[in-house]
Amino acid sequence: MPALDPAHSCFVAIVGAGPAGLMAAEVLSGAGVAVQVYDAMPSAGRKFLLAGRGGLNLTHSEPLADFMDRYGERAAAVADWLHDFGPAALRDWADGLGGATFVGTSGRVFPREMKAAPLLRAWLQRLRRPQAPGATPVRFHMRHRWAGWGRADTTPDGAAPGAGAHGVGRRLVFETPAGRLGVAPAAVLLALGGASWPRLGSDGAWLPWLQQMGAELAPLAPANCGFDAVGRAGAGWTPFFAERFAGEPLKSVAVAFTDGRGRRFARQGEFVVTATGVEGSLIYAFSGLLRDEIARAGQASFMLDLLPGRTAAQVQAAVAHPRGSRSLSSHLKSRLGLGGVKMALLHELLAPESLHDAAALARAIKALPLTLVAARPVAEAISTAGGVRLESLTDDLELRGAPGVFCAGEMLDWEAPTGGYLLTASLASGVRAARGVLRRLGTSPTARR
Repeated sequence: MPALDPAHSCFVAIVGAGPAGLMAAEVLSGAGVAVQVYDAMPSAGRKFLLAGRGGLNLTHSEPLADFMDRYGERAAAVADWLHDFGPAALRDWADGLGGATFVGTSGRVFPREMKAAPLLRAWLQRLRRPQAPGATPVRFHMRHRWAGWGRADTTPDGAAPGAGAHGVGRRLVFETPAGRLGVAPAAVLLALGGASWPRLGSDGAWLPWLQQMGAELAPLAPANCGFDAVGRAGAGWTPFFAERFAGEPLKSVAVAFTDGRGRRFARQGEFVVTATGVEGSLIYAFSGLLRDEIARAGQASFMLDLLPGRTAAQVQAAVAHPRGSRSLSSHLKSRLGLGGVKMALLHELLAPESLHDAAALARAIKALPLTLVAARPVAEAISTAGGVRLESLTDDLELRGAPGVFCAGEMLDWEAPTGGYLLTASLASGVRAARGVLRRLGTSPTARR
């Protein structure tokens, strides 16, 4: 791969100031490369801040082999990124920003201050005013919305005449408060996100522009998302159940699911009833399987164990115990501790005759079929599946059909559950793409932050 002519390598443009883009900027800046970051939002890291509002889950402490398995069909590719920048490196990085980390009871890793804002402030300050010898300050251009590729006569921003002629061969065009602006970088690194939470800047508008550069694209789809459910009548929740129990958590439950391809998922945890169905961490953990099964078969059904701490025999004995004059709800509450939203869900999904058949009711408590018919829209999802297929990228995450154009983060075709897996892999992809840029520029890729 020929190196670019240094006389024309004025700067690298990073489009997207989320975690992947900022990490790429840090790697490039640390190697002495001039970096300019462009983003449509008024400030950097908007989605990062929102995701960490209730406690910033940075990564997970489980063994690396188990960690890598969380990436499903893309596990091999993502594992390659994680060898460059994995959970341990992420914790060291956060410690270096003053965000000392700790492991929670679930194995998830958090900064001690819990919030995203202090970590982001320290990060941006270090990018703008780096202290490491040889590092260059990163320049930020906010409210700069990428509008596609420009013509050769587009006015560049801070580039010498002819810049880009030995680089990407195209100029970037941005819509800014001051009007349309063109830039001519030596290389481009795109970290544009998917299409979840579009109000924070990730709206998928980049899809046609990547197609122009020869990228293979998988349709964007919701990941880590909620689903619409159906009750026993084949319609959505009854008005009573939706109004009374939307937002109620189903705690200490277990799910078991096998899709049409034989892929299995079984885990204990909790999730939340919504006005139209279900969402929450346990649902997110296999949302990709559910989404794909709905696309294939029109619906997806899993078994819900409402009392995973009790054996089937224990439940059967408790349900069959004479209840005298007590109501069914009082009986199950006293014998099994079963009440609230769990009891309501049994009423919502079981026919009356099953509720009054001890054997059928006991079976349902341990294996209640819950049918989902649609994923919630991608704009409501926590993250996005689909995007730039990894097959159209080199190992350095450079577009095969457009040398000098690199991609990173959620805009790539991979997905992972919540729990720190999304953030870790996004940051790792930023490291990988930035090192690819260094190789493209003929600069040592071993330079660190």
